[in-house]
Amino acid sequence: MLTWLRSPVGQALLAELAEQPLVETQTLRALERIRRRVSPAQAAAALELALLRQRAASKFPNAHQLFFTREALEQASAAPVAAQRAARLAPSGDVADLGCGLGADTLALAGAGAHVWAVERDPLRLALCQANVAALGLEARVSPLLCDLLTTPPPKAHALFCDPGRRAGGRRRFNVADYEPPLAHVLHWRKQTPALALKLAPGVETSALPSDAEVEFVSLNGELKEAALWCGPLATTRMRASLLRSTSNGAVTYHTMSKDAPELQREAWLAPPATYLYEPDPAIIRAGLVRELGVCLDAAQLDEEIAYLSGTTLVASPFARAWRIITWLPFNLKALRAQLRALDAGPITVKKRGSPLDSDQLARQLSRPNGQPLVVVLTKHLGKPIALIAALL
Repeated sequence: MLTWLRSPVGQALLAELAEQPLVETQTLRALERIRRRVSPAQAAAALELALLRQRAASKFPNAHQLFFTREALEQASAAPVAAQRAARLAPSGDVADLGCGLGADTLALAGAGAHVWAVERDPLRLALCQANVAALGLEARVSPLLCDLLTTPPPKAHALFCDPGRRAGGRRRFNVADYEPPLAHVLHWRKQTPALALKLAPGVETSALPSDAEVEFVSLNGELKEAALWCGPLATTRMRASLLRSTSNGAVTYHTMSKDAPELQREAWLAPPATYLYEPDPAIIRAGLVRELGVCLDAAQLDEEIAYLSGTTLVASPFARAWRIITWLPFNLKALRAQLRALDAGPITVKKRGSPLDSDQLARQLSRPNGQPLVVVLTKHLGKPIALIAALL
């Protein structure tokens, strides 16, 4: 069916569907309409791809040209994340993308100037990758290779990038030993090619990773997306947080913070809430860089186990969101309501760290239709529950 979708007839139908508003729950009418012109199987395939291209637009700026399956799209890296990774790998010159899937990283690597071995054991996914490479005119830089990496060694490239399978039967695999290929199997390739990078789940247990490699946590627009392991000459530090943010003109900004020795924890600086509250980016939290960020912001943690920081001076930083603290009190719902009434509070947003309460339910209980919008933060100070009332900046 992929061959038909790439044919002139299939391409014309996809272009037509791209101009129509499509909603997944209301596709029957569109399906009946296009079935009058093509077979039921072709109509279903075209409509499915049109819907996937709409969904993929948030991941890929050129999604309208690309080919997807649902599962492959879910597992593919967003284009900005793949591009940033390619910037580190492409200087190697010849890179093998192992488990290339639909080709998100292959496209980024080839676009960055590398020659890419696109390796995949699933014939359909390799065909998707080839179709996407052709759609962007990158065939000269990509060599497809169908093989099973569990039984066949990777090609002899200058650098290897592996995106192991982390799902089975629709369920996520959290243990690195359950990846396909397993982490230990992939790390064995370092004997042949020391320059090795892996894509990992963002919740990976860092204690299961080799101590002589770099662990990177990546967020995109404030959402933690994935982790990466950089081995051999590709490693430049021990622990890194990388933040990517899309700008209004379509560009992507990049910010990074790192530390070389995660085992040497900086002593926590603890203090009561001050003038400003900072919420670190999730990549900073996962990389264990909250205390290092506190030094940069001249801000203290409220609690040794909670990733909130507070300081007396507002310091603009891409690594944290900030609010102005109006007041704070030991948590007591009655007292909190009284404070909000005194402040003429209107719509309330509730955030929490270290609190068991339902933030959405509490927001509905505390909000009023009129008044100033405020933020209530439920957290802890020195182990005791507190509530902060803050204003948006």
